[in-house]
Amino acid sequence: MRRLDRYILGQLLMVFAFFALVLVSVYWVNRAVRLFDQLIGGGQPVLVFLELSALTLPNVIRLVLPIAAFAAAVYVAARLTRDSELVVMRAAGVSPLRLLRPVAAYGALVALMLLALMHVLMPAARAQLAERQAEIAENITARFLSAGGFQHPADGITVFVREITPEGELRGVFLSDSRARDSRIDYTARSALLAPGAMGPKLVMLDGMAQIHDARSGRLVVASFEDLTYDIGALIGPAGRGRDVREFSTPELIAPPPELIEETGATEAELRYELANRFAHPLLAVAAALIGFTAVLIGDFSRLGPWRQVLGAIVLLALTQLLDNALARPALRDPALAWLAFVPVLAGLAAVSGLLVVLQRRRRAGGAPMPRAASA
Repeated sequence: MRRLDRYILGQLLMVFAFFALVLVSVYWVNRAVRLFDQLIGGGQPVLVFLELSALTLPNVIRLVLPIAAFAAAVYVAARLTRDSELVVMRAAGVSPLRLLRPVAAYGALVALMLLALMHVLMPAARAQLAERQAEIAENITARFLSAGGFQHPADGITVFVREITPEGELRGVFLSDSRARDSRIDYTARSALLAPGAMGPKLVMLDGMAQIHDARSGRLVVASFEDLTYDIGALIGPAGRGRDVREFSTPELIAPPPELIEETGATEAELRYELANRFAHPLLAVAAALIGFTAVLIGDFSRLGPWRQVLGAIVLLALTQLLDNALARPALRDPALAWLAFVPVLAGLAAVSGLLVVLQRRRRAGGAPMPRAASA
């Protein structure tokens, strides 16, 4: 029996490694292409792209591992059925529940990987990613403030600075904002200063004029000002933004310091749900593996393969994921509902229990729980 456990577990782990590698590569390349366009188009070197894309890998792996666990379980169960190995196991008196023991161990191994990922690697990677994005945003600000030429830091934005003094004062500033479809605003200022802000740097223009042109009516409105603040942080990204809840370490989520709560503006419900999800999401890998393997066992042998059982397993997994998404909304509003993060796992295990009941009843009735070998 131990050899049987090792055999099935070895098959599952080998196939899981293949599926995980393929799926992580596909997801990562898809995200890396968009990141490449954003960074290289913004003038960043390739090394920055490689660093940021590596920091996004933990999140990609978090999304992919439960899917890879499910796909490997389905594939191994289908292969055991196709090669009539399940016939031999059933003939030797191995029950469906006994067959799930190595599958449960396999799911537990994947869950341990996800636990390490979600409690250690992901918070650290997200924090480092936010820090590097802030540094990149500061570099963009430096290029944004180059003197003597027209700059286009974002679509619909044009900036010209005549001179920058050694003290950092900007002289002869022109800024045109045409992002709105039916209007354009042109700002001119004798001088300007950059001021840090909680949500990013602000451009404080002094002694200037704003010209608002309405394309629909053709009217031009001119207003002078002594000082006017323009939000540059909205153009250059996350510089100066507070930490995200997902960057908190697990001890910080258990007992969050008041200053961190104030910095992020997170609610108690968000903190509790994030903590619960770090434990519940790894358990989804166990449920996904058991669903995939058990759903294939429930069918008869077919020359066309167990495609109906595989389709049923996919439907069950999709319903579990939909339930997870649906329950996240109330849990993020009420801190007392953080336990809802574990409901999809329980629903998946309940589905596995139902399939096992069907298999046991068929076995006792002498029905069709046993896949039949193909005749020569």
